[in-house]
Amino acid sequence: MNTEILGVLLIFLLSVGLAWPLGKYIVKVFRGDKTWTDFMSPLERFVFKLSGIDPNQHMDWKQYLKALLGINVFFFLFAFIALAFQSLHPFWNPVGIGNWEPTLAFNTAVSFTTNTNLQHYSGESGASYFTQLLVFCWLQFVSAGTGIAACALLFQGLKNKTGSNLGNFYNLMMKSCTRILLPLAIILSLILTFNGSTTNFDGLQEVTTLEGETIQVAGGPTALMVAIKQLGTNGGGYFGPNSTHPFENPNYLTNIAENVAILLVPMALVFAFGFYLKRRKLALLFFGVMSILFIAFVAISVSEEMGGNPAFTEMGLAADQSNMEGKEVRFGPAASSMWGVSTTSTSNGSVNSMHDSHTPLSGGIFMLDMFINAIYGGVGVGFINFFVFVIVAVFIAGQMIGRTPDLLGKKIEAREVKIAALVVILHPLLILVGTAMASYGIVQNPEYGWLNNPSYHGFSEMLYETTSASANNGSGFEGLGDNTPFWNIVTGVIMLLGRFLPIIGPLAIVGSLASKKPVPTTSGSLPLESPAFGAVLISVILIVAALAFFPALALGPLAEYFTF
Repeated sequence: MNTEILGVLLIFLLSVGLAWPLGKYIVKVFRGDKTWTDFMSPLERFVFKLSGIDPNQHMDWKQYLKALLGINVFFFLFAFIALAFQSLHPFWNPVGIGNWEPTLAFNTAVSFTTNTNLQHYSGESGASYFTQLLVFCWLQFVSAGTGIAACALLFQGLKNKTGSNLGNFYNLMMKSCTRILLPLAIILSLILTFNGSTTNFDGLQEVTTLEGETIQVAGGPTALMVAIKQLGTNGGGYFGPNSTHPFENPNYLTNIAENVAILLVPMALVFAFGFYLKRRKLALLFFGVMSILFIAFVAISVSEEMGGNPAFTEMGLAADQSNMEGKEVRFGPAASSMWGVSTTSTSNGSVNSMHDSHTPLSGGIFMLDMFINAIYGGVGVGFINFFVFVIVAVFIAGQMIGRTPDLLGKKIEAREVKIAALVVILHPLLILVGTAMASYGIVQNPEYGWLNNPSYHGFSEMLYETTSASANNGSGFEGLGDNTPFWNIVTGVIMLLGRFLPIIGPLAIVGSLASKKPVPTTSGSLPLESPAFGAVLISVILIVAALAFFPALALGPLAEYFTF
């Protein structure tokens, strides 16, 4: 037990220790300073010349947003066409995998474009090597790059004293891919390859098992895709079982490396905020708020899983043992819980255990992570979501103590608060409306057959699916039969709205703040670096989540917990 807890602590401390210098490096990339990755410049210039893009053109927030949305429409169309006509690919399809059903192609194209990677298919049996590499793997780079570039605009907008020059989206997205994500992915893919992850194009291979049976085993360029799926908080697995599969996650060492990779860039962007704006104390406060919630959630989940499954105990089975249902023996319950909280805190969505088999409170913690959707969060967009809570907290704190609500020298006025409130409301709206539609549909039409578990747990499965889609997470309670036209269309729409509206709102706030004249700091200004503001910020986050989602949690995980 002590060894497992030490493993959890090692993962967290390694993540924090590596994130600090990475945050400094990210700031250099954002500012265009000299870095050791300048050798990528010729490739970047070639791509810009080929596409006719001027990477030095200054953009305001509206031009920035137009570029962001426009290029993502292209990404979606490319992915949908590639999936819908997969059998026509001239190479890298040795098994002859066919075209995709239209609603599944729509859902998957949306999923990878939005950095969600919700998978209603099994990769090794549904996708060719071409699709895995030149559609899924490529989209995992550019969707993550989109989020980081959006975060860079946020930083620049908060730093600007006046004016509307917020940088160039295409330039920042390109450098996010080539100078941040690619070098890290190469390092991680080498670690995975040396530890046993497959990197080949051999198709199905015959393998003789220990029982003497001959079976067909799928391989492929696994390490390449797994590296970026973790670093870009994408989460889309090469194989259906995701990182429970030994080719994706061979041993405890790779499990540590992948879990650190999940947390690394989101943590680094919090530190980058402090370095970029020269407000390190404020960045540390933000990181502290996130980490308090993260550590509390890990502690609850680890305690629940290591405490065992009450249902087994009542039957006289597995007494005084950890809950190992749905978990890999090579990882154990503590590392599985750490991964589960990491992957839902960061909107990564990859799994090294089956979340559906975790105890009710542990599964509820994973949902609460995604309800908040701002504890580290996805690369770039996680900090953007957190920024919305900061706006609300600044406004509330200012009203409580009678001081001017301003953020970093810019007044927070009605326009900014209204936009922030709408963004905060959007997330529960998408989740609860989607869950209500699914609940009504299955009750009225049981023949749909997508629900394999009754009562509270069945409700939790549907709630988790819509939550994962809205939070752009991608993990699932896999007892749900989700590859149906209903789930493909509904979650596809939720993913689109859950990805881009929470980007549009904060960028509009930043655009408004960037054009305002700074106000001098006085005794009436609200001190953000204080523990008091940190307490207000945590309270706002938890109260918003509690008010919006407690009834749903009470119908699902909490009800299931109390039945035990």
